[in-house]
Amino acid sequence: MSIIQDIDKSFVANTYARFPVEIVSGKGSVVYDTDNKKYIDMGSGIGVTSFGIADDKWAEAVSSQLMKVQHMSNLYYTEPCGKLAKILCEKTGMKKVFFSNSGAEANECAIKIARKYASEKKGADCFTIVTLKNSFHGRTLTTLAATGQDHYHELFQPLTPGFCHIEAGNITGLEELAANTKLAAIMIECIQGEGGVIPLEADFVKALADFAEKNDILLMVDEVQTGNGRTGELYAYMNYGITPDVVTTAKGIGGGLPIGAVLFSEKVENVLGFGDHGSTFGGNPVCCAGAVSILERIDDALLAEVKEKSGYLFDTFAGAKGIEDVSGMGLMIGLKTVMPAKDVVTACMEKGVLCLTAKDKVRLLPALNIPMEVLVEAAEIIKSVCAE
Repeated sequence: MSIIQDIDKSFVANTYARFPVEIVSGKGSVVYDTDNKKYIDMGSGIGVTSFGIADDKWAEAVSSQLMKVQHMSNLYYTEPCGKLAKILCEKTGMKKVFFSNSGAEANECAIKIARKYASEKKGADCFTIVTLKNSFHGRTLTTLAATGQDHYHELFQPLTPGFCHIEAGNITGLEELAANTKLAAIMIECIQGEGGVIPLEADFVKALADFAEKNDILLMVDEVQTGNGRTGELYAYMNYGITPDVVTTAKGIGGGLPIGAVLFSEKVENVLGFGDHGSTFGGNPVCCAGAVSILERIDDALLAEVKEKSGYLFDTFAGAKGIEDVSGMGLMIGLKTVMPAKDVVTACMEKGVLCLTAKDKVRLLPALNIPMEVLVEAAEIIKSVCAE
């Protein structure tokens, strides 16, 4: 055990089952540990380092802003915050943006938007938000309540009331729920990431959108993991041909720095007024400068590359020995393996590839710009491990 590992075990809360590996450096999709062992990073910090480790353009944007103003309260304007909001609105057609520090905080803000909108239009007793079973929306008490997995609820009762969960695909269940409950909003992930990298069916998503519009119920899409080019479109909902009322995102937008964002459609752009919500670090100029660098480079050419690499991975893993199923979209892929997923991840790590898990699947979230030759090398190692 290294000195750092020993210090970590002594002083850091025991909330993570860390692997016995200390990463000390890297570039792009390759990182190195204290023994100078090379690893291909197929997890990108759980979908965070969109352009890999120590990306030059991102680092330059962040470093430049650090030497200007590293933080300023939201009582004042800063250029990176305004510029990032403008880019997000122009790329999505949304009207306003609120910045937070994480995906969970972005979802908290979305929930506040939904409740205030519904309360003002339908009365204070209209506050219930529908989410899907097997969903994941964060680790605060309220976003845990929104999460449709009992496992996350068990230790932290009582959770925030006002959430109901239906099975994905069950539009009838939603209709029955709406007949007996005053619904404020529906919140979904287009691909249930922590739930096993499971995309929602297109017909179901369209039915949800139609139902929400018909009944003046907000449709909110959680793009914390699926957003910022991950699925081959800027945001996953764009693959489904719908227009949400609220979009939340985080992870990959910051490229490695903590930032979340909530995008407001025209319907809700003025729901929150002065003092209704806030964040000390939300819109931090350094984080926003990094995010501007990321979003400015997620263009049609890059998205086409994501789709091409996705096609290669699906073709490579589909029907391969030891792999029972391939799910996901873009560079967000789940592998159902014969060998337990945790054992696959451990074996891949020993052979120099870092992967993730999602329930009983191996999860792959490589950097969007991972070089094709590096992707091929990683895929062949993963395939060989699964075949053992």
